Amino acid sequence: MRGEYTIEEQVEQLKKYLGCPCTYFPSAKDDGPIMEAYYQARARGKKEGFIPMLVAVDELLLECFELNGEDKSAEQARQELLSAPLESGEEFLQQWLREIKEDLEEDEPGYWEQLMGEVSDGEGIDGFLSLWDFDGKKTVPMVLAEIPVKHPWEVFAYLPFGGWNECPANEEHMAVAKYWFEKYGAVPALMTHDVLEYSLPAPVSREKAIEVAWEQFTYCSDIVEQGVGTVGRLADGLAKSSYWYFWWD
Repeated sequence: MRGEYTIEEQVEQLKKYLGCPCTYFPSAKDDGPIMEAYYQARARGKKEGFIPMLVAVDELLLECFELNGEDKSAEQARQELLSAPLESGEEFLQQWLREIKEDLEEDEPGYWEQLMGEVSDGEGIDGFLSLWDFDGKKTVPMVLAEIPVKHPWEVFAYLPFGGWNECPANEEHMAVAKYWFEKYGAVPALMTHDVLEYSLPAPVSREKAIEVAWEQFTYCSDIVEQGVGTVGRLADGLAKSSYWYFWWD
């Protein structure tokens, strides 16, 4: 039953599920210690062989993790995902975009052009948005997990995420993350039960921003349709952002 466990008990359950070194950060007014620890872990991880992820202490997310493997153990589910060949993330995105475009042109003629809009008025993202509560006054309880994998896209083997509503399936997240890492240096970095955030070494160029914006809309349409409003505005924001934000309703 949700609400049955204290935050501290949820932290211990999350640590037990992940089975890797974890550091707990309780709610605070300053995100400085979390960000410092995260980027120090990024540097250590390159030498020690792990990928750091900030994971919200979130009962619903923990339930999703535990239910994801169905009748398999967490370790068995992880090994199956890590050993399975990945399809092309770029091809996934292209296929999904074609399907979306066909549906929109059939159901709402002219909507495609409206969806593009002007490449202007976008806001850059310069930090992890989901570190903060709804009031923006305190950080939410977070665990910094040192996921024992070599490649950034492999974190989804330990943090199964998706396959509900419009959220891609776990292996699709892995494929897209591999594509985005190899092309843009984007690294999965933070997860709640319905949000995924990436960190990048630098914003994408303005020349690439529209292409990336269409990829992101395809991957997570809610960030446009329930967020910034147009792909053009998203593109303008991406050209100013070192962090990517995805939210599925």
